[in-house]
Amino acid sequence: MDGNDIPAGGKCPVMHGGNTALANSGISWWPKSLKLEILAQNDTKSDPMGLDFDYRKEVQKLDVDALKKDLTALMTDSQEWWPADWGHYGGLMIRLAWHAAGSYRMGDGRGGAGTGNIRFAPLNSWPDNASLDKARRLLWPIKKKYGNALSWADLIVLSGTVAYESMGLKTFGFGYGRADIWGPEIDINWGNDTQLLAESDQRVEDVTNPDTMYNPLAASHMGLIYVNPEGVNGNPDPALTAKYVRTTFARMAMNDEETAALTVGGHTVGKCHGFDAEIGPAPEGADIAEAGLGWHNPGFKNTANTAHTSGLEGAWTTNPTKWDNGYLDLLFGYEWEVKKSRAGAWQWEPIDIAEEHKVPDATDPSIKHNPIMTDADMAMKVDPIYREICERFHKDPEYLSDTFARAWFKLTHRDMGPKANYFGPDVPAEDLIWQDPIPAGPTGYDVAAVKAKIADSGLSVSDMVATAWDSARTFRNSDKRGGANGARIRLAPQKDWAGNEPDRLARVLGVLEGIAADTGASVADVIVLAGNVGVEQAAKAGGFEIEVPFTPGRGDATDAMTDAESFDVLEPMADGYRNWMKADFAVSPEEMLLDRTQLMGLTAPQMTALVGGMRVLGTNHGGTKHGVFTDREGTLSNDFFVNLTDMANSWVPTGKNMFELRDRKSGTVKWTATSVDLVFGSNSILRAYAEVYAQDDSREKFVKDFVAAWVKVMDADRFDVA
Repeated sequence: MDGNDIPAGGKCPVMHGGNTALANSGISWWPKSLKLEILAQNDTKSDPMGLDFDYRKEVQKLDVDALKKDLTALMTDSQEWWPADWGHYGGLMIRLAWHAAGSYRMGDGRGGAGTGNIRFAPLNSWPDNASLDKARRLLWPIKKKYGNALSWADLIVLSGTVAYESMGLKTFGFGYGRADIWGPEIDINWGNDTQLLAESDQRVEDVTNPDTMYNPLAASHMGLIYVNPEGVNGNPDPALTAKYVRTTFARMAMNDEETAALTVGGHTVGKCHGFDAEIGPAPEGADIAEAGLGWHNPGFKNTANTAHTSGLEGAWTTNPTKWDNGYLDLLFGYEWEVKKSRAGAWQWEPIDIAEEHKVPDATDPSIKHNPIMTDADMAMKVDPIYREICERFHKDPEYLSDTFARAWFKLTHRDMGPKANYFGPDVPAEDLIWQDPIPAGPTGYDVAAVKAKIADSGLSVSDMVATAWDSARTFRNSDKRGGANGARIRLAPQKDWAGNEPDRLARVLGVLEGIAADTGASVADVIVLAGNVGVEQAAKAGGFEIEVPFTPGRGDATDAMTDAESFDVLEPMADGYRNWMKADFAVSPEEMLLDRTQLMGLTAPQMTALVGGMRVLGTNHGGTKHGVFTDREGTLSNDFFVNLTDMANSWVPTGKNMFELRDRKSGTVKWTATSVDLVFGSNSILRAYAEVYAQDDSREKFVKDFVAAWVKVMDADRFDVA
């Protein structure tokens, strides 16, 4: 039978899996091929709102008062298909908001609630997020009512905030402005664990030391937001769990006080559900008849006390729908012992508890249950640092309420970036250090005069372009941190980063700061303008008169406005655009280039144009000549692509990730290169882009595309003018 023949019966004539599963597509046959899918996250083709939709503008039309009234009413509008515990959905909505925000990790800024990613795999089907599909369905009538003026991302976080308010907490505020994504975030590495809830040793080198957990991961297991509530690897040990709690929350940008406040405040309301361990598959694996819901529970009898989520069963406080100090009253008021829940999960219960301190059943208040604590809760009592903090909270409930409200605000807003991204009447007036505040910059100065002074300063094209690039390249679209605005490249820790070439940087900044002082411009603006001047000079040398677009108004941050320790995570360990790596890493230089590109919000064609341009401009770190495929360095030309694709040249490996480009006939070495250079000739997709720019009719196109990509990087953090 011919390979193209289809049997007459018994076989489906449709490709199974190949159109939907990357693992079954051709790319998996060649595992060494550089996979560019990470850059597809910036594609807009899958966005149903269209290119003209601007959520930042749309959300400002929102009737916030009406929305909050509707959400408050929802909290006590119990539905038969998923009834509320004690007639109040507050605990469920808080958990939804918390787990949406709790996937954030500071290492690369990815995760968090800012995109509504909990609607998609894998987060929508993580074991830790069981039953949160029900919370989103409860919110659907409100989302439907307010439509495009209210994103899912904003609604999910707001639901938790309103829940706390409805139970008596004075919250710190709320900022709208989280735009939704429309598919899974394929750029996030959630870990290489072989299964969900695999033991910690799959992501921790030494299980006794959580600091050995692989960066940038924060959660102790695949499928959990934080730590295993039953204990490390399911073994109760509050002292060891305390170490994991500290590491996990630190990697989410929380200090010990914030961590303790979040633990106490998060468990002051709501409950755990462990009716039956026999539940169906998660939403992504559920039958089509489940209509997108998951975790079907055969034992569920449409009552709150027959629901199943984690397997743990019980509430932490006597009044689980009220913000009070009951959590600490019970934690410190009793001794606790480890027991199994009715579903077989390890949990802690009090010894000889008074009847009045027991918890009413979530469905039948005439029935009373013991309160419970997880291993992480017991860590607050066992760990000496957490205990001291919690004892202060216990003595001063107002202190707890204020600390928790601020920590909750940080948890749910940390990935939104500067306050310029916040909208609505409840945005706090106070500037917080973790928001990376930047003062407004001057706009009334003479831009042309500044550019003239820069041009006459004696700085080289390489000096100007590299400095501007280093200032801007720290931007992370993941959590909107970094970038050129603020000119933090002149402050600690950035001024001392090896990737910024401190000696060269100090020399260039000395010139640019003088120009800023003379002209009334901010240093941040002058740094970017200097890069623009360098690009314009290089384009002119190549025969093209261009003016790089520029918008003034960047401000200059101060040391007092900069949380230097939190900026450590922004330090580049590699920059393929400047052909530099700080050290050898487990992943290839090309993969690190893709990661940096995705964080900056660039596409593959923009990456291609920028790398080719940066090479011929001579901006390599330390002045190396790798990839500088031109004899007119400092001229913005398409020479990089022309010589890369010229079959008169051959590529010869000379070491790890190092090559020589030699003349095929004579064997003469013409240039040296790294794997980051040659990937634009070896990868079929990147070569296709390189060939476009190598064409004889693409010289002008290349210059225009380089400038457009350059401006995108320089303006990536200009939320004030977006």
